[in-house]
Amino acid sequence: MASNDKQTDQSRDESTDESRAVTEAALFEAFGGVRGMVETTVPGLVFVAIYTVNHDLHISAIVALALSLLMGVARLARKDTLKHAFSGVFGVAFGAVFAMMSGNAKNFYLPGMLYTLGLAVAYCVSAAAGFPLLGLILGPIFKENLSWRRRNPGRRVAYTKASWAWGIILLAKSAILFPLYWWGNATQLGWVKVALGIPPFLLSVYLTWIFLAKAPPPIDVIAEMEARDEAERAAKEAGEPEIRDLGADAVGVAEAATRQAPPGR
Repeated sequence: MASNDKQTDQSRDESTDESRAVTEAALFEAFGGVRGMVETTVPGLVFVAIYTVNHDLHISAIVALALSLLMGVARLARKDTLKHAFSGVFGVAFGAVFAMMSGNAKNFYLPGMLYTLGLAVAYCVSAAAGFPLLGLILGPIFKENLSWRRRNPGRRVAYTKASWAWGIILLAKSAILFPLYWWGNATQLGWVKVALGIPPFLLSVYLTWIFLAKAPPPIDVIAEMEARDEAERAAKEAGEPEIRDLGADAVGVAEAATRQAPPGR
């Protein structure tokens, strides 16, 4: 009895470890991993470093944009996910163009700040509505799609908690940056934004990992669909000979009835 309990506990621990490993891999895939953090932080760091030294908005923006393009090309050369390559380049390009057109170095950070604020609101609103945004982001990566909404309530709760965590953390980040945008200078805003680039992200990812690691495992709806299709295919292949035999028997019965039927009927 004790041996069986020990084996059960060991199996449970192995299942938990596997679930945590899958969750960690999915989070890295969804958010770009270490490289994604570097790509979102380094261009801003380069911009504020150059601007701090020479206060030349155009040179700072051009160098930051060139660096972002170079990292995007490196991703493409390695055949990495295109969404991370394009999102980084697009964000930096938009900020650089906006800053140069307005002549205000602080506007280099404004598009990213607005995106962060909008994302924070989306996380909070979706969590409050019972349709957490994080479930929409991670569901396809876990191959569960939207099965967590009705078939796996434990994961729905985990996605809701994680979405609240992301929303609150990003709102706190916005609450620090926007006053600096309005009342601080470009150098102060730039250095604070760089400092707030990775820590809130890591905290959000860590909390998401905690919530999902404790949740029930995802329902692999893709595997279910493939298994159902395979079963239907096997049933069809097994049923075809029977259908042909039944058809032949039916023809034979009809011919016999025709021969035995009285004329004129």
